[in-house]
Amino acid sequence: MDNNEELRLMLKVAQMYYDNDMTQSEISKELGIYRTTISRMLKKIREKGIVKITINYDLSETFSIEQQLMERFGLKEAIIVPVTSDEKKAKLKVMGRACAQLLGRIVQDDDVVGFSWGSSLAEVIHELEEPRESSAVFVPMLGGPSGKLESQFHVNTLVYAAAQKFKGTSVLIDVPAILERKETRDHIVESQYFQDISELWDKITIAIFGIGSIGMKGTATWNSFYGNELFDELERGGIVGDICSQFFDIGGNLVETSISDRTIAVNLERLKHTKYAIGVAESPEKADAIIGALRGRYLNVLVTTEETARAILERTE
Repeated sequence: MDNNEELRLMLKVAQMYYDNDMTQSEISKELGIYRTTISRMLKKIREKGIVKITINYDLSETFSIEQQLMERFGLKEAIIVPVTSDEKKAKLKVMGRACAQLLGRIVQDDDVVGFSWGSSLAEVIHELEEPRESSAVFVPMLGGPSGKLESQFHVNTLVYAAAQKFKGTSVLIDVPAILERKETRDHIVESQYFQDISELWDKITIAIFGIGSIGMKGTATWNSFYGNELFDELERGGIVGDICSQFFDIGGNLVETSISDRTIAVNLERLKHTKYAIGVAESPEKADAIIGALRGRYLNVLVTTEETARAILERTE
């Protein structure tokens, strides 16, 4: 076949495949050419520039923001949701739906899935569709609140509900995240009950958690776990946020506090070894806390809103 004939045939195949939407099998039958030859020809058509495929990234307003976050912080995925409403509930709903879709895609039968607590994660569970039946195990990554917290946001509630949605197994925790005395915490940690949970923590393959900010001081959520007396200590220590009641500064460095030796929670270093460590958080006021978590590499997937993502990028330029 001379060059002109080859070029004419490639143009014909390109027209049939790209313009006429014909399958490779249909083209093969029409032209009397082996399907494998059609496949090689389509590859050559793209290589020679006969057909140029352009992805219109402008169709997704957030795609470029996701790519910037992934490159800047070495993330596996960034899921950025545009939000038109200023209402907190609306933001949590769209964020929860996006994260629920991610979980539906990645959870496998042999996974151990760890949860923290909070309104963001409650919305994720609410938005979960009924996925395939799974033998995954769902486990809390910290104890419960010592104060008053709406039961729908409690870690045990979330773990049980997630297991129900996936038709998996849930393991619950019956101790507070923060004990009044170090001795009480040490006694619990030495128990067989805790050892069983700790072994599951070592097997976590997917972790999903909220990111707290000291800007939450005075809110019902903050008071449920810490109370206002801890705030001054955290501020003096340059702390910007926490994950599972373990605090860090803007550089992502863990900072010891007066409650560190009284806390029952998965070690944040463990999160760095999970397949998916998914942080779910939003609001520009939380940007510093999210930046600290990203710099500490406690997450490899971030789910947040567009306005929060833009604030993170602006502050880390």
